[in-house]
Amino acid sequence: MNKTIPASELPLQADGAIYHLDLHPDELADNVILVGDPGRVAMISGMFDTVELFRQNREFITHTGTYKGKRISVISTGMGTDNIDIVLTELDALANINLATRTVKETHRTLNLVRIGTSGALSPDLECGSFLASAFGLGIDGMLRYYDTGNLIREDIVEAFVRHTGWNSQLPLPYCTPASQELLDRIGHDMNQGITISAPGFFGPQGREVRAKLRYPELNQKIETFEYSGNAVTNMEMECSAIYGLGGLLGHNPLTVCLLIANRVTGQFLDNYHDRMEDLCHTVLDRI
Repeated sequence: MNKTIPASELPLQADGAIYHLDLHPDELADNVILVGDPGRVAMISGMFDTVELFRQNREFITHTGTYKGKRISVISTGMGTDNIDIVLTELDALANINLATRTVKETHRTLNLVRIGTSGALSPDLECGSFLASAFGLGIDGMLRYYDTGNLIREDIVEAFVRHTGWNSQLPLPYCTPASQELLDRIGHDMNQGITISAPGFFGPQGREVRAKLRYPELNQKIETFEYSGNAVTNMEMECSAIYGLGGLLGHNPLTVCLLIANRVTGQFLDNYHDRMEDLCHTVLDRI
């Protein structure tokens, strides 16, 4: 018997929309672009041929429209894997749960979930202004460890990473999951590729020391030199691992593509990257 999901576990708006995103199922396209910056939603939808929906609730802005005949939704997630936990769970609910009866639909609807973001490179060979598609998302935030993931997590990569870094047991146990190979081949075939680290913060968790002292100041150097079966760590950001983990767990196609705006090894920073970000957005729209 298909169990009913309690209102406390999947809250809805008074009009039946999903609670945080404030969307109804028919307002969501199968092709979804996720951006951290709310301001980037309008920039991308400005490239659409038509726009049928403008919606905002909290930091979550959704525009749905068409681009060269493809129906696409672009949604701002805000920053962090905790926000991704909300966004991906609610996107899947819109696709695969009958919100009226609160039961799982018999037919699964698969979404293409492509994050477009910015990131800092962890290799001196990666140039600022270049594009990177994440082959794997390696989370050091622990979020996916709250779920029963079956065989989804690449524990072989995690074990090698833990050994290489001398991972401290007081930190969350890392997890690593792959991109959709189909989307990686279609969208990121001519981009840099590698393992993307997702951290639970921008400063301390990414090895930045401003005034508060770091407990593990040597950690970034160990992360930068990790490689597994030809896949090197390429960059660090704050969302990829959760998109890959929950996306894969729920049967969707996840991919992260980033514009590299900083190089943490060389100290370079690209402070004017608007044109390159537009180029990346056009590339994803053409290939999604």
